[in-house]
This record gives sequence, structure tokens and C-alpha cells, in this order.
Amino acid sequence: MRQIFLDTETTGLEHKFGHRIIEIACVEMRNRRLTNRHFHRYLNPDRDIDAGALSVHGISREFLLDKPRFADVAVEFLDFVRGAELVIHNAAFDVGFLNAELALLDMAPVDTVCHGVCDTLRMAKDLHPGKKNNLNALCERYGVDNSHRTLHGALLDAEILAEVYLAMTRGQESLIMDLGDDKGGRLDTAGRTPSPGRRQTLQVKRASPEELAEHQQVLTAIQEASKGKCLWLRPAAGD
Repeated sequence: MRQIFLDTETTGLEHKFGHRIIEIACVEMRNRRLTNRHFHRYLNPDRDIDAGALSVHGISREFLLDKPRFADVAVEFLDFVRGAELVIHNAAFDVGFLNAELALLDMAPVDTVCHGVCDTLRMAKDLHPGKKNNLNALCERYGVDNSHRTLHGALLDAEILAEVYLAMTRGQESLIMDLGDDKGGRLDTAGRTPSPGRRQTLQVKRASPEELAEHQQVLTAIQEASKGKCLWLRPAAGD
């Protein structure tokens, strides 16, 4: 399974009012493992950036003046995401902007090139109804470190989203083991394959006589408190 975690930054909130994409980032994951392949571009929008948007992402028009336009990277972008499932937080926003940019080039919508779109905002609302489900709230809820996220940035947000998605979809089995790769290896908490090496032998540490005696004392106390119903004591012969 190939997934692309995607995020954009824009000049404003509404593409129907002529706002444009100024940053696009895609992070690739295969079979719940980040591959370290990504697509990331800053784009010249040929227009001003709303003050509200600038306060969110901090990307100025001056910084973008020498950057390529969407038309310059459209084919490369589509080739990168082709055939993959897109995973986006608040997908309607990003897909709407992407399709508006593609329409200006007489190109087909992005969702006709990809193998479906997963909206993690909708997923989070289903899992946590009535709670905040923005990316910062999900990071706090699932223990994903976002301390380096002082401003919105497409590449950073796409990487954080990948970690949040793994936490949201892993379930209780993550408490005892991570999902394995095709060769039986294990993945780290970000879904990456650990560096190759010999698998460590499991070590069995047996209780000392003192620890066994303390354990027996606890069982005896449970036996007395439960009037002989302690499940962890072996029944006496003939019982």
C-alpha cells in the first residue's frame, strides 16, 4: 500500500477568489513505513498574500519571487502522487486548491490520478466527537512531538500528519509490538524500519528467592481476603 501525506500553504482561504498555492509537500509511505522520499516545492503565486495567511505560515511574497510557478512543477507533482492514496488533514481545502491550479492548466483533477483520498480530519471527528481535532490537538492526544512547529509549513505538517495517522490507526497492538514488515521485522513509532542488524535474543530474567517469598506473601493475603478464592494459588491436593 502506497500513501502520500500531503499539505499545502496558500495565499488565502478561498481558491474561488483567486488565491493560489505557495507551498506543496508530499511525504511517501509504503506499507506503514516512511520511505524518506518526498516532493516539496515553494511556488510563486503571482499575487499578494493575505495578512492572515502570512501570520500563519510566515512565507512572504518576496521570498517566492524567484520560485517556480505551479505550472512548472505540475507534471512532476502528478507523477509523484500517481496511483497512491492521498492522506490529508481537512482534505477538501487542499484538494480544492490543487484542482483549481490544475484547472488553470486544463489538467484533470488530482483525485482522478490518485487511488482515493483519506481525510484525517473526518477520521479524527469520528474517533473523537465533540473534541478539538486540529493537528496540534491530535499531536497532544497521541503523544506526537510537535514542539518544533512554531509556524505552519507544508513539509513539516505532512511529516507530523504521517506520525499522527500511524498513531490513530495502530490501535492497542502498539502497546505490545509494532506492525512488522514483509520480512518479519518491526517498525519504530514513526513507521520507519530500524537500521539493519541482528535481532536481539530475548532475555528471561527469573525472580530471586526473596522476590518469590514476597510474591507468596501477597498471594496469601489475597487468599485470606477472598476467603479462599485466590485464583493464582494452586488448589490443595484433593480439592
